[in-house]
Amino acid sequence: MKKFSLFFIIAMELLLYSSTGFAQKSISIESLLKEMVDRNELAKYPDPTFTCNQFSSYDRATVAKDEPGWFANRDRSMFIRMENKDGRKEFVMMDTEGPGAIVRLWMTFSGENCGRGTMRIYVDDYDKPVIEGAAFDILSGNIVTGPPLAASVPESAPYEYRGHNLYFPVPYAKRCKVTYQSEYLFEDDPGSRRRGSELVFYNINYRTYDPPVKVISFSASEMKKNKSLIDNIQKQLKNKERRIEKIKLAQLSLNANLKPGESKSFAIKGMNAVQQLSMEIKADNQYQALRSTVLEIAFDGERTVWSPVGDFFGIGYMPLYTNTWYTRVEQDGKMNSFWVMPFEKECIITLHNLGEQDVAVANALAGYSQWKWDKRSMHFGAAWQQYTQVYGAPNELASDLNFANLKGKGVYVGDGVALFNTTYAWWGEGDEKIYVDCEKFPSHIGTGTEDYYGYAWGRTESFTGHPFIAQPSGEGSRKPGYSVNTRLRGLDGIPFTKSIIVDMELWHQRMTKLNFAPVAFWYMIPGGQNLAANDTAGVKEPVAMRRSDLYSNEIQLVIEGENLIPVFTKGRIEFQFNDKGLWSENMQIFWRDIEKGNKADFEFSCVCPGQYDFTGIFTIAPEYGIFNVYFNERQIATNLDLYNSKVDVKEIALGKVNLKSGKNILFVELVACPKELDKACFGIDKLILK
Repeated sequence: MKKFSLFFIIAMELLLYSSTGFAQKSISIESLLKEMVDRNELAKYPDPTFTCNQFSSYDRATVAKDEPGWFANRDRSMFIRMENKDGRKEFVMMDTEGPGAIVRLWMTFSGENCGRGTMRIYVDDYDKPVIEGAAFDILSGNIVTGPPLAASVPESAPYEYRGHNLYFPVPYAKRCKVTYQSEYLFEDDPGSRRRGSELVFYNINYRTYDPPVKVISFSASEMKKNKSLIDNIQKQLKNKERRIEKIKLAQLSLNANLKPGESKSFAIKGMNAVQQLSMEIKADNQYQALRSTVLEIAFDGERTVWSPVGDFFGIGYMPLYTNTWYTRVEQDGKMNSFWVMPFEKECIITLHNLGEQDVAVANALAGYSQWKWDKRSMHFGAAWQQYTQVYGAPNELASDLNFANLKGKGVYVGDGVALFNTTYAWWGEGDEKIYVDCEKFPSHIGTGTEDYYGYAWGRTESFTGHPFIAQPSGEGSRKPGYSVNTRLRGLDGIPFTKSIIVDMELWHQRMTKLNFAPVAFWYMIPGGQNLAANDTAGVKEPVAMRRSDLYSNEIQLVIEGENLIPVFTKGRIEFQFNDKGLWSENMQIFWRDIEKGNKADFEFSCVCPGQYDFTGIFTIAPEYGIFNVYFNERQIATNLDLYNSKVDVKEIALGKVNLKSGKNILFVELVACPKELDKACFGIDKLILK
């Protein structure tokens, strides 16, 4: 009888252990890929539970708020350590204990032989890497897989100026270490300050699972075993096969004609989940309508979504095309969201017209299906705000802007930013800083806003085909204009049990005003709180269409040398760094190995045509020669002598010039080399047009 009772107790305990969700789960390439495309799974709190953290090359001078270095910007070639292995030097980018998985690996490079060094990923106790090859070939080539899970963006930018993204998961049972080897990296040169060093920028997002969990580590045999699945997932993500048509949907019409100040609500009753939300916005001023028409959604009595419709669908206030795994906006203006939004009893969708014109909401519907509500089910949330005419600035004058401030238990699943830049300089040097569960120092701190959004070098080209990242417009990257960026998270979603604060540095290369409007997305267990107030004033602000909407008069245009686009015949053009305060932003554009008669064009675009006084800040040095200078085919300097016995900069007035709308060209020709030299150099710190 005692033996039977003991057996019965053990059996019941095992049954209880399994049925309550504590049974050991198995994580593998297969399970992670299936999770990646399962939109329903994202709406459930993770099981098994895990944390998501980040390794990056952020500037290690960033130590604490309100201390020097908080906005330090030398975010490159900062490694954990250097290891000697089999006669080679490997610089360690990541080293962590498992069980876990790499879920996003982003990199970009600059300098000698950039990106052609060898990356190695080691898992568990293996002495040999499970992934090895040139970094570009791993991140956006085909060593692991092809696009879109190994891809570089923007696709129309030169390959070396793209962000390289590996979204293919790399699970590991015990440990994971990632290294990079390059003959242009030096142990005594942190931050790659030495001339000729390779600049290495990286961000690695990884999960660490709470035990008990079984992880089947990445291996060649696992890749072979899952080849068919990998091919199918790649195809599904590339073609955005969300398989909505396979879900049995009921549809709720949301069409409405809204007068200024008017709202209209629509209710869905029962235990369901919104699977698709679609609409078009029509108004005389389409741009303002996308911003001033607000989508509000309440689930089970909790209002969790409040955002302008354009920002919610990923385009801000410009009618643009985009197509991610969770959003799609067509060329004809039809906007679609594919976030799964479950609720237990009721969902109320409200559209508010907070603008000053009539707005028609057309071809609008909410498609929904049955949902089994349980303890893992979460409500979807979204919040928006605008920092109107906020000042962007470099170095210690930068600032942290809040994207999200949430209290509760849930998962942070993405964000975007729509902004209007007002000067000829890059706005996005700032890093993300994400604090999970009351952290004192952010567990996610990166290397630049464009790196966070998957691209690099502040590129202007748009990209809209990747499943998780997009730049529908980059027009305002380096000149007055509009830009919008999106990052939507799947496997790299960030769980939190108490709170999450998401900040982004506004680190602009120039002191200038801009409109900066972030939108954030999350899921939370019912009872969670969004601590930010609804920005009703922001949605009523007139949208910026030109620089004069923020600045009433054009006063001065400053073009940093490194923002010029070079077109040259012979010699070599590159960025040159100096952290001693010699050049503005510690950088110039540098043309070297020039022979007599060599010519180069330096191009920039302008949206403010007219006559300007033109001043150049040029480098003068022993290797610098004598040049003729032309602007838009008119000669403005003859025999400009830039020789000097020591390195310095010189401000040279070049008279009046006529700026054209669009492309302008500064044309430079070497007339003579310095004495006793057969080659010369040329450098521009910046151009000033008043």
